[in-house]
Amino acid sequence: MPATDYQGTSSPLTNIGRSLLPVRRDQVHAMESPIGGSASNEAEIESFQRQVADRFHDLASVPSDELLSLPWVRKLLDVFLCCQEEFRVILFNNIALVKKPPMDRLIADFYERTVKALDVCNAIRDGIEQIRQWQKLLEIVLCALGDSNVGYQRSLGEGQFRRARKALIDLAIGMLDEKDSGQALAHRNRSFGRHNTSGSHSKDHHHRSLGHFRSLSWSVSRSWSAARQLQAIGNNLAAPRGNEVLATNGLAVPVYTMGSVLLFVMWALVAAIPCQDRGLQVHFNVPRQFPWSAPILCLHERILEESKRRDRKNACGLLREIYQMEKCSRLLGELADSVQFPLSEDKEREVKQRVKELEQVLDALKEDLEPLEKQVREVFHRIVRSRTEGLDSFARGHNPE
Repeated sequence: MPATDYQGTSSPLTNIGRSLLPVRRDQVHAMESPIGGSASNEAEIESFQRQVADRFHDLASVPSDELLSLPWVRKLLDVFLCCQEEFRVILFNNIALVKKPPMDRLIADFYERTVKALDVCNAIRDGIEQIRQWQKLLEIVLCALGDSNVGYQRSLGEGQFRRARKALIDLAIGMLDEKDSGQALAHRNRSFGRHNTSGSHSKDHHHRSLGHFRSLSWSVSRSWSAARQLQAIGNNLAAPRGNEVLATNGLAVPVYTMGSVLLFVMWALVAAIPCQDRGLQVHFNVPRQFPWSAPILCLHERILEESKRRDRKNACGLLREIYQMEKCSRLLGELADSVQFPLSEDKEREVKQRVKELEQVLDALKEDLEPLEKQVREVFHRIVRSRTEGLDSFARGHNPE
């Protein structure tokens, strides 16, 4: 779906009659709730809804070639951190109500979801480390085939291509998705087959390389599944009923909003970054009256469509830079298979062009991969800190001095 298909507005609450908060306001007056309504409280909650909608509208408005890129994923995490902080302030400003039923149960459920998200953060961090290993292999290719010194043009020989080809084969093996490893490995070996023997030594080397890439210090257990973890985060995540909105003075709405934001952000990270047992079949059932539902559902649909593309179905991650890495390395590998020595001028120009494209991918990784890792770490610590503060508040409320 192109970005222009999303028909968002800069004022997502213009049709405020469909919002849950005005419904709650009418119910308060009609039923004379003992909780009582607060204009400032309602304004704070509506402002939070509007801020979430505006931020996700910005994320949904990017063109296809920017969606799921490293800068886009970093912006997504910035959005999450901002939403998390604003949500924390809302809870702090309503701490007395947060400690009462049914709000205490809703908050406890939310904190349980955040605990499950911590494992996703760990898996994503390991996926980033895996991308970093692939980056090192690309740097070997660049060192072998690129111009290491400005103004110095060297003639490419068999030795440089042999070194580059080995790194490209290791990269191809490392980027295999586990569920399609056998078929893809056979295809890759055919791609480089003209320069590789079919003997036992070559096969043993490939199996050792494959094992090396799959044992890169995963910090989650071998039985852990990103798909199951996402399902656990979204389990029983439902829009608040009218009586819950009324009984919580409207606070059930931001709790549901933040739970939905948490689920979507974790799902998008799993979609983009390699991790164990990736699965994107998470159902987002968000009522349309929430102003942020349209941009989130739009992004969900666009990412799913991206995952169904023929050239992305077997990808180990939908991150734009991973696709560029795979494409550049595949084209360069095919070119390396076809060269004859000494190189003709046309072939050498073609090699230089492919190497230049590879260098651009490396530049993007160098610029954004480490900051992304820091953001994932910050998300992890922010979730832990927010949950700890919440539990401490509950403890003080139930054990007054």
